[in-house]
Amino acid sequence: MHRVLLIAVPLFALCIALEWLWGRWQGRDTHDLADSLSSLSQGLMSLAVAAVTPLFQTGLYAWTLPHVARLPASAWSGWWAWAAAIVVYDFCDYWLHRVSHESAIFWAAHAVHHQSERFNLTTALRQESFYAVMGAPFFLPMALLGMPVDLYLGAGLFVLLYQFWIHTELIGKLGWLDRVISTPSNHRVHHAVNPGYLDKNYGAVLVIWDRIFGSFVEETEPCVYGTVKPLHSWSPLRAIGQFYGELFERARATPRWRDRVRVLFKSPGWAPPGLPPFAPPDEARLRQPRFASHMEALDVGRAISLFLVTAAATAMWLEVADDLGEGPNLLAAAVITIGLSATGAMLARDVRDGNPGRERDGNGPRDGHRSSQRRAWGLYLGAMALCMGLLGTLLLQMPN
Repeated sequence: MHRVLLIAVPLFALCIALEWLWGRWQGRDTHDLADSLSSLSQGLMSLAVAAVTPLFQTGLYAWTLPHVARLPASAWSGWWAWAAAIVVYDFCDYWLHRVSHESAIFWAAHAVHHQSERFNLTTALRQESFYAVMGAPFFLPMALLGMPVDLYLGAGLFVLLYQFWIHTELIGKLGWLDRVISTPSNHRVHHAVNPGYLDKNYGAVLVIWDRIFGSFVEETEPCVYGTVKPLHSWSPLRAIGQFYGELFERARATPRWRDRVRVLFKSPGWAPPGLPPFAPPDEARLRQPRFASHMEALDVGRAISLFLVTAAATAMWLEVADDLGEGPNLLAAAVITIGLSATGAMLARDVRDGNPGRERDGNGPRDGHRSSQRRAWGLYLGAMALCMGLLGTLLLQMPN
């Protein structure tokens, strides 16, 4: 599947550029460079994880299919089979998505997709690294129906690609379509932290699941995006680990062993006896300013160039990942992770160091700035060398 997604990258890039231009023309720029690069970095991280966890991408389904299928593969042919597969996949995805908001350990994996405080087409590419790993069992009902692997993968690809266009603020309500399918209006509600919008509108393609199971809410007020507890970081690893760390800290602080297990699977907002309850989102959360960086031009250049080289290395690696062994793939994934983490560090220099002229280590302002720049250059050049090395190695191994 990741190869198909790579083919779609030019189309994604074109749509993102058009959305940015359209927003600027309308005076509604919904993009922020650091936020967009952070979201795109999460997308690359998810592809890297998928490449080293093939069991959870297709392996589990392919292994289960012959053992549980109630209908032969020949029963699934023709256009109607594809339509049925998409509907069944979308139904399974609804329940995975809902559980991912209502169970803490699943939310820890899914929260990455919600951490951006912007809502644009780059948010659609802010994919979760461990969502497929935890969610694979939810789609086994398709195996029970005997749907072949290619049907399962094709339906999953359609549902995934469909959701790209609904991540935008620049398309308003669409009339009767808003009552049937997932639209930008419906999905804006899903990404909002407004108290009345929280944990609603889970449908990926069809919003009728939300209407049937009581999780639908219409967009009636402006949306505020992000998570109830904002991330305030551009680090991809910190984004992935934020809620896992908080969840296991909460479990460790829970007095009773039974509650330590329950805290993993109950609602993310559930507090066991002995711990203070969680405060629900309120109007104060809606008034918080969005997280942002005010970077120097040099930091912008370093972040963009490192991201582009890391993205190129990722694309080149994914082209041949299926032909490589486990060791080389894990090594490549580690290099990609270093490149993306260093990109996040470039984006965060304003947040971490504040004003470059501010005294931070006992030296004068100019010395502090020089020291900060030396550290930044060291991190940048080291990560760039690793990614360029990976890119060069892969190019040398490609047939002429």
